[in-house]
Amino acid sequence: MICEFCGKQTAKKKVNKQHWLRDKLYIIENVEAEVCFECGERYFHATTLDNIDRILEKEHEVKEHIHVEVVSM
Repeated sequence: MICEFCGKQTAKKKVNKQHWLRDKLYIIENVEAEVCFECGERYFHATTLDNIDRILEKEHEVKEHIHVEVVSM
């Protein structure tokens, strides 16, 4: 696929994705995405995003918890 931002080629790659669902932030590991070689833009298929929502909406294993700071400008 061609990147919509810089026009360069993308390739399939496993990435970590930050995902908000019902006011909670999750980090999902090993998510398949198309990633641009040039600018790093990531594209996720709609079915992948739907699958993430389905996993998070039911009972799921939690690998770890992390502390995240929120800062205002």
